[in-house]
Amino acid sequence: MNEPELLREPAPDALRTTAIGDYLAWLKRTRDLAFTGYRDLHHWSVTDIEGFWSSIWDHFDVRTHTPYDRVLGRRDMPGAEWFPGATLNYAEHALRWAEATPDEVAVLARSQTRGPLELTWGELADQVARARAGLRRLGVGRGDRVVAYLPNIPETLVAFLATASLGAVWASCAPEFGARGVIDRFSQIEPTVLLATAGYRYGTKDIDRRDEVTAIRAGLATLRHTVHVPYGPGELTDTVAWADLLAEPADRSESADPGFDPVPFAHPLCVLFSSGTTGQPKPIVHGHGGILLEHLKNHSLSWDLRPGDRVLWFTTTAWMMWNSLVSGLLVGASVVMIDGNPLHPGPDWQWQLAEETGATLMGASPGFLMACRKEGMAPAKEHDLSRLRQIGAAGSPLPPEGFRWVAEQFGPGVLLNVGSGGTDVCTGILQGGPLQPVWAGEISGPCLGVAATAYDEQGSEVTDALGELVITEPMPSMPVGFWGDTDGTRYRDTYFDTYPGVWRHGDWVRFTAATGSCTVAGRSDATLNRGGVRLGTAEFYRVVEELPEVDDSLVVHLEDPAGGPGELLLFVALHNGSELDDALRKRIATALRGALSPRHVPDSVIPVPVIPRNRTGKKLELPAKKILLGAALSEAASRDTLAEPTSLDTFTALAAQRSTHAAGAVRQGAEQHHGAEQH
Repeated sequence: MNEPELLREPAPDALRTTAIGDYLAWLKRTRDLAFTGYRDLHHWSVTDIEGFWSSIWDHFDVRTHTPYDRVLGRRDMPGAEWFPGATLNYAEHALRWAEATPDEVAVLARSQTRGPLELTWGELADQVARARAGLRRLGVGRGDRVVAYLPNIPETLVAFLATASLGAVWASCAPEFGARGVIDRFSQIEPTVLLATAGYRYGTKDIDRRDEVTAIRAGLATLRHTVHVPYGPGELTDTVAWADLLAEPADRSESADPGFDPVPFAHPLCVLFSSGTTGQPKPIVHGHGGILLEHLKNHSLSWDLRPGDRVLWFTTTAWMMWNSLVSGLLVGASVVMIDGNPLHPGPDWQWQLAEETGATLMGASPGFLMACRKEGMAPAKEHDLSRLRQIGAAGSPLPPEGFRWVAEQFGPGVLLNVGSGGTDVCTGILQGGPLQPVWAGEISGPCLGVAATAYDEQGSEVTDALGELVITEPMPSMPVGFWGDTDGTRYRDTYFDTYPGVWRHGDWVRFTAATGSCTVAGRSDATLNRGGVRLGTAEFYRVVEELPEVDDSLVVHLEDPAGGPGELLLFVALHNGSELDDALRKRIATALRGALSPRHVPDSVIPVPVIPRNRTGKKLELPAKKILLGAALSEAASRDTLAEPTSLDTFTALAAQRSTHAAGAVRQGAEQHHGAEQH
């Protein structure tokens, strides 16, 4: 296989000017370890995992209330035991910079509901202390669950850190979720306190969520208190006011210091929920120590965040990127919290915010970057982004054309850091960084401490060929477990059912042997297998969505149980004014035949108003396929998980139409057969 196109080499001064360069110098100075480059460092990080993770602990000066006995008590997967004996608290590390820089800005908030808001480190620490005292007055203690139906605003961050400081367990859903989707998630963990808002503004539209909050409260039998966080218009009745929660307690000593209850390394910090597009959302439990260590490593050594930096990444509170965003505080960076319509008043709003807030790292979805490219935008010319050092991209594969566009717009001074990971580990598995080259269409390589590779169906490692993305060694941010899964059966069945003792992530990936880089070709349960050739859906979309008439697309392969080629259906959302005529169908077929193969020319091309995606931007091939095969919409996906709630209705209608036609064909065949017998 030819090497991919090289777009950017690491900066010549990277070892002197980056956080990972500082880490390498520290390793040499304190442990007499020297490495020739990133691949050499990565090899050490996954072969001497105790040495690597203890170095992360020491380099970032993790604060403990009791020390650990050893790095790994057990190494098995599942069931690895990290840093037994240690007690610590995530929130203590998130607020440690308030000690040295209380007057520096820690949080910048921008939304369409209210004006700009900023909090210094000192103000953030004070509000967390007040919220901690308020939650204690409501009876919240270690192990209790606190849940939030809130947008990405500072109050949500304050409540999260206050919850963590008590050793209580946090979970959140964005207020655009409907009541059923929220209850499906929160009811699994039996919360005692709910924080909610009555509404918000999305673009120019006021959204009233009072009915949803009423239904959520009625659906959570264990709730003792609801706290109303004022944000948009409207009030919530029979609630504790946010101002009262943060009110100065009678005993003023309670708010003098945030206070942090020490908990074991694996003590639950938060519960993140899977998308719920293929069943009840999985309640994935992440621990204090695992998230702390992983995000210290990732945010410093890959994202290159340091004190004084600012990280802007559009996310909702229902996505693991929210947890990653707020963890910018761990390394002393300020976080930019954005709420509202990300494309209002126009697609350049996020670039405008990056300029306004002085972002040094801006995260963006691949879909957003490709849309900017298609619109002919020139963000580096149209905005002052001189502080920007990195653009992160995650959530779905970014085609090579997106890599080239970023390189053309920003030049070598800005690193495009494309990653792939997920809610399951609350971080990246594959990613770039300051010491890694950037190749068009390729993720630079596995993250430090992540023993990622590709396996074939027999469990053998493969390179230069598509295979299952697996992790062969434990890492601290693997889930503590699933909430309520007392014997671990559901956890094992989710990640370890295919390759015993090896984590199977569910992505279809190709590692390039010559460079160590890789491409994620989509979910492994959605790959296309025509004529014995298995193809990732991302490769398909790259070809189709380069056509100017096509804004978005989704491909579904309906296999033939008899072993034939099956039926390949392509759904396209067209650009304004475009029409799916015979000429465009022919151009699509020609492009796919030339770029992929004749067997990957679709049997049908079908226009749809919008391509179904979940709220984190992932295309929903599997739910669409299930519907086309006869499943009810309620069995395939919950509307609450969809970015556009009606996006699967077209597939439901098409399935009904196909079923009617099939039944008609069967009747016609039976009538013809009966007539022939009579004749």
